[in-house]
Amino acid sequence: MIVFRELKKDDWEVVSRIYKEGIESGNATFQTEIPPWESWDKEHLKNCRIVAVLHNHIVAWAALTSVSGRCVYAGVAEVSVYVSNEFRGRKIGEQILGKLIGESEKEEIWTLQAGIFPENLASIKIHKNQGFREIGYREKIGKMNGVWRDTVLLERRSKTVGL
Repeated sequence: MIVFRELKKDDWEVVSRIYKEGIESGNATFQTEIPPWESWDKEHLKNCRIVAVLHNHIVAWAALTSVSGRCVYAGVAEVSVYVSNEFRGRKIGEQILGKLIGESEKEEIWTLQAGIFPENLASIKIHKNQGFREIGYREKIGKMNGVWRDTVLLERRSKTVGL
């Protein structure tokens, strides 16, 4: 049985390994290196950080990043979800995203957004299964290893917060 709990500093070694797997896939992020804990901690919201634990091992993590420092966007955040290669295809990503949505609503976040490489069909699917809708496409938004990459923009509006 999967247990979801808060992601803590002591989890960073395992969380960063899962993050590295995502980086190495080439389809999870524009990020090319694992940041130190202090940088990652500073960039992500203090609440809404979750790990999925199966048989006493962290197998996935999810967190939110603020989209802007402007107060009008205080209820808008960007989603990150990463599942260990060994545990992909078991719906863990969809489950942890569902938990993240619930935590975000407790924190009065009314809109979640995600920018996903179009090749990452599994990530697009889990987001859509959790109520995200495709709202756009960013063509050649950034270069990765010298190649322009596109992203699909997805958004989920809360049905309980920010009405």
